[in-house]
Amino acid sequence: MCGITGWLNWQKNLTQFPDVLEAMTETLAPRGPDAAGSWINHYCALGHRRLSVMDPANGAQPMVRVFGEDTYSIVYNGELYNAPELKKELEGRGHVFRTTCDTEVLLVAFIEWGRSCVDRLNGIFAFAVWSDKDEALYLVRDRLGVKPLFYSYRDGELLFGSEPKAILAHPDFKAEVDQEGISEIFAIGPARTPGHGVYKGMAELKPGHCMVVDRNGLSIRAYWTLESKPHEENVEETAEKIRELLKDTLERQLISDVPVCTLLSGGLDSSALTALASAYYTANGQGVVPTYSVDYVDNDKNFKSSAFQPNADAPWIKRMSEHLGTIHHAVEFDTPELVESLRAAVIARDMPGMADVDGSLLLFCREIKKGATVAISGEAADEIFGGYPWFHRQDALEADTFPWALKVKDRTSVLSSEAAAFINPEVYAKNRYQQALAEVPYLQGENEKQRRMREISYLNVTRFMPTLLDRKDRMSMASGLEVRVPYCDHRLVQYVWNIPWEIKTAGDREKGILRKALKGILPDDVLFRKKSPYPKTHNPNYMNTVRTELREILHDPSSPLLPLVNVAGLKEMTKPDSPSSDFPWFGQLMTGPQLFAFLIQADHWLRTYKISVV
Repeated sequence: MCGITGWLNWQKNLTQFPDVLEAMTETLAPRGPDAAGSWINHYCALGHRRLSVMDPANGAQPMVRVFGEDTYSIVYNGELYNAPELKKELEGRGHVFRTTCDTEVLLVAFIEWGRSCVDRLNGIFAFAVWSDKDEALYLVRDRLGVKPLFYSYRDGELLFGSEPKAILAHPDFKAEVDQEGISEIFAIGPARTPGHGVYKGMAELKPGHCMVVDRNGLSIRAYWTLESKPHEENVEETAEKIRELLKDTLERQLISDVPVCTLLSGGLDSSALTALASAYYTANGQGVVPTYSVDYVDNDKNFKSSAFQPNADAPWIKRMSEHLGTIHHAVEFDTPELVESLRAAVIARDMPGMADVDGSLLLFCREIKKGATVAISGEAADEIFGGYPWFHRQDALEADTFPWALKVKDRTSVLSSEAAAFINPEVYAKNRYQQALAEVPYLQGENEKQRRMREISYLNVTRFMPTLLDRKDRMSMASGLEVRVPYCDHRLVQYVWNIPWEIKTAGDREKGILRKALKGILPDDVLFRKKSPYPKTHNPNYMNTVRTELREILHDPSSPLLPLVNVAGLKEMTKPDSPSSDFPWFGQLMTGPQLFAFLIQADHWLRTYKISVV
């Protein structure tokens, strides 16, 4: 994995501004700690930071290829999991390869098939190709948005980067946030609307989209969307198909020239990937799979069961590690580390996010990086197969809003009256919800319940899932760690999308069809374990610390956060004896200490990035 950035301007000779490109590229150094590269011609400048995973010796970027009289230059972030098949086909068409890296395969595929090459790609990617022949820059993002790509296009000038910080490093771009940006942070965050970059003048290339910038301007098109069609297979055939797809996907993603591990929580999704990886390693004589898990000091003493976290992970991690014989690494963090990580997570994401859930993942990835460069993670299974409680709760299914944001009204009391009037969070969230529903590709003939479950699935895949993919990309790449997400294979996502809800919940269980597909791969007790999400700290010291830090911010007249929040109300909430510690923020996602931590992050973001609210 890597970091990419670039600049296109028809009015300037960019060869005179190498220092600007260098500054933009350097912001992405954590994403690519192994090497840096740049390429500049009169109109276009491309920068790259490299994390070496495939063919470390020969895969330097930007990569330039001359074909006939035409020159093509590429910067690319990602992995192609069908590179061997593509390479073989391209060799059959007369192309000769000089490396074994997938960057060259991608560039030659573009040379051979042009823009339509994206239809042949299986992988996670964001890339840009400059064509001298066309005097055009082509930018593409993978189907599910696993890899990020932000851009700004104003007055014919294009800036782009893997992260906002690369664009912010350009002298022509100001760190400003308008009404829409503040709404994205405080009204619906962290589930940011696809295509929105939060910063004024910045956008995000949506998943499954490609963009062309030439002298005629900018054009964007979708090359992939979810397609609704009747599901023909019965329960047994469906389970078998899922098993085949998941096995093929996982085995493709285990290929690497650097050490690979799996993230193991003891839950269904991560345990399945670890079991399949172990079987593959054994069959190919590759030894034992290293596994990693995360927890917090004293969580065993302070754990509180809830609908979202019914039981602790530790016993189940031990169960699976011993069952598979993995080399397991249990990583544990204490409150001071966790609080300190809140600010580092803001820098990684370029905006406030999921508070300690972000920070702890950043710390976790740093520890994993000491022993591995690539990690396999179970992200997205719950969105795709319907695992979250809101798929099964009547109040969420009947709500006229995002099912994870049922308490949006409560946010108004946290915001200042001026900020609440400025962004009108209820109206903004409502509009974004209606926008999402308008995109749903319905299937003719479905009854009311089937139609609603298709809507809920769409909301999860296109709105909530990107939140977790954003988080995983930023926190892992800030640590120079590549994370692969097999459940995001577009073939699997498309197939499961059309499975009727009664089959998805086979056996009257959430993710029932996935459990059936994994029968015999996992022990029965793990196979039927109730879902438990990424762990949070239950240590009361954490609440005490973030409460104290937020109180200090609230008493600091120079804090840029104060105009946006209800200072008097928050001062009451942060009193040590206040019963409002359990105040809900992002529905079930963020309560009490997470709210306080989020506001600490928001303050740090506004200060550090010198944000102007316009």
